[in-house]
Amino acid sequence: MEKSLDCLYCQRNELQKSLMIEICDLRVSTLFLFKEQSYKGRCVVAYKDHVNELFELSDEERNLFMADVVKVAAAMKRTFSPVKINYGAYSDKLAHLHFHLVPKYENGLSFGGTFEMNPGKIYLSDEEYSQIIKELVSNL
Repeated sequence: MEKSLDCLYCQRNELQKSLMIEICDLRVSTLFLFKEQSYKGRCVVAYKDHVNELFELSDEERNLFMADVVKVAAAMKRTFSPVKINYGAYSDKLAHLHFHLVPKYENGLSFGGTFEMNPGKIYLSDEEYSQIIKELVSNL
């Protein structure tokens, strides 16, 4: 498994832990809960190896990764009942293949537009994060 010494997702360093909580490993990726919860249930699915683009994966790897993304999105829909789930895979400043899965709610933040990367508005208690994770995992 290829890792990068300066990658947030490869190193699982303190910066990464300040932004998200590791939930579990999926078939070819890791699921994280984004700590900033302006979009209730927002998660990140990060590929297990250090690649930056979908086209760097074989067809099989890409299909397995996208199956992980879909599995999480379906669990988010069952758990949080958003109107829509937005998918973001920017990686401009962080060269590691990952998708932000952002539930959107009618009359909620950024509904009808692009989600904010880190609004910095809503943070939860450890107990509240644990409850969201428990509910999400039960629907995976």
